[in-house]
Amino acid sequence: MALRYLTAGESHGPALVGILEGLPAGVSYTRAALEHELARRRLGHGRSPRMDFEADRFEVLGGVRHGKTMGSPVAVVIHNTEWPKWTAVMSPDAPEDPAALEGSGRGAPLTRPRPGHADLVGMQKYGLDEVRNILERASARETATRVALAYFARALLGELGIAVVSHVVRIGEIAVPDGAPAPGPGDLHAVDAVGVRCLDAEAAALMATRIDRAKTERDTLGGVVEVLAYGLPPGLGSHVHWDRKLDTRLAAALMSVQAFKGVAVGDGFTSAAVPGSRAHDEITTDSQGGYRRSTGRAGGLEGGMTTGEPLRLRAAMKPLSSLTQPLATVDVRTGEPAEAIQQRSDVCAVPRAGVVCEAVVALTLADALLEKTGGDSLDEVRRNLLAYRTAMAGGQGGTATPRRPEGPEAP
Repeated sequence: MALRYLTAGESHGPALVGILEGLPAGVSYTRAALEHELARRRLGHGRSPRMDFEADRFEVLGGVRHGKTMGSPVAVVIHNTEWPKWTAVMSPDAPEDPAALEGSGRGAPLTRPRPGHADLVGMQKYGLDEVRNILERASARETATRVALAYFARALLGELGIAVVSHVVRIGEIAVPDGAPAPGPGDLHAVDAVGVRCLDAEAAALMATRIDRAKTERDTLGGVVEVLAYGLPPGLGSHVHWDRKLDTRLAAALMSVQAFKGVAVGDGFTSAAVPGSRAHDEITTDSQGGYRRSTGRAGGLEGGMTTGEPLRLRAAMKPLSSLTQPLATVDVRTGEPAEAIQQRSDVCAVPRAGVVCEAVVALTLADALLEKTGGDSLDEVRRNLLAYRTAMAGGQGGTATPRRPEGPEAP
């Protein structure tokens, strides 16, 4: 692994913390650009009111100087602007009066776990008698840190001509028609300008109406996000071990995002319903003699490696488990039937979850790229990638052009 990251912190704790290790020196940074990425995660039709007052006030504490990464680990902290309301409940120190804290509104034990959430099984695993310690870390609030760290991965990819874009292709039963054009590498602003982050105008209008209806019905909706990456060279990832296959790594990254339950590469499950003659991408050459695929059914991945074609992934998000008409559960303190606890939640988080999907894909692709190129500085990475691309072009996309051996033993 060339690039790795860790996050820490709880939803209502003082801050979220992220560390990104392995980023080369010389990658550009601006505060405004990182603020923009974090703001993108808070937008989208169907978001909860929490997104309006939960500003992501951040500090870059290490790894960056005068607008450039230094090659050392990047450290980012995102302060919780609501922390003053939670200092007693979430204090790392033992309370002086546990009974008084338990009797307070926010300090009351949460003993009615939500179906579909980490609540109950987390309590069982960690030997707890209430939910607070589980939901604080299981919360999707953690994704703010991954978006912040991914800003640096996206900046690296962008310096090398690689763009990552997401858009929504389904919310509930409303889906973008088959064959509708996907956004290109320069369409991210256009996607973000639509409340549901869908460029098909008719589908977008129906999605927004469907979200509004779910809100009146006190329900939640899931959907499907498509992530595309443009400008990747062939050969990122490997076929030689299961954990080096890039589709393995990308699927794991997307499934690590809260509430995501399925991933498809390229045509994915659809390809299981067609014969092989219509499931694969035939190989051709372009005007420069490089290899191309005539279709994009494989989603830009073959044998666990990028093909040089656009990468295409789809990820399915389930409806959120916090409902204003709570589901049936059991109160773990009494053993009696009860209604699940209610937490502030989106009606539909799919539009803004697409930004998180972009983030984890960008982090995974940057890792795979650095694994291939090496390099301690951006200039070195750029030189190595150019040499690799040149060699691929010389060998029509496979390897460098073979040379006849020289010397007395040459045939």
